[in-house]
Amino acid sequence: MRFKAMILIMFVLLTTIHIAVGVQSTYAKNGSEMVEEGYSSNQIEEYSPQIINVTLKRIYLDGEISEETVKETIWAMEDFWAKYESWQLIDMNEKQLIFEKVVDDISPLLKLNGFFGVSEDGTLSIFNGSPEHEDIIQSFFQIDIQKLEGKKRQQLKQGIPVKSKEIFAEVLETMKRYSIDVGDE
Repeated sequence: MRFKAMILIMFVLLTTIHIAVGVQSTYAKNGSEMVEEGYSSNQIEEYSPQIINVTLKRIYLDGEISEETVKETIWAMEDFWAKYESWQLIDMNEKQLIFEKVVDDISPLLKLNGFFGVSEDGTLSIFNGSPEHEDIIQSFFQIDIQKLEGKKRQQLKQGIPVKSKEIFAEVLETMKRYSIDVGDE
């Protein structure tokens, strides 16, 4: 039911904007005035485009969510919707539209400064910087550090840089083999 109400509100908003855009397209430029054929310039109100706040939410594979808000000037609805065709509209009102997109990649924060490591309690985590700084961004599952071979244990102690989606997935998959099930404890 909420979806139908949102569609109805969107339809009313878009119809209003579309009518305003349609009226604007019938104007003819006459010197410095906008004049619609058959009417004098004092009979026509000046057209102004719709200005709306657009919030863009990006959800990354690592769970990070980024959000930015931009002001959009809408001259033509077709152009506006074309610009955001790859986004999903999740909420709207007369002053704001909120779009969301699931990004098939890890967040820019992880690419820049994320490192896999192990927290004090043996939980596989991603740290902002090297694990020695103990600035945890995200935690996954506890691993049995005793079962890790020496090389892997040393890599996690120093921190494994998370530079790509592939490295992110590979480390998680590898470390799952060493996870401690809750029932094992």
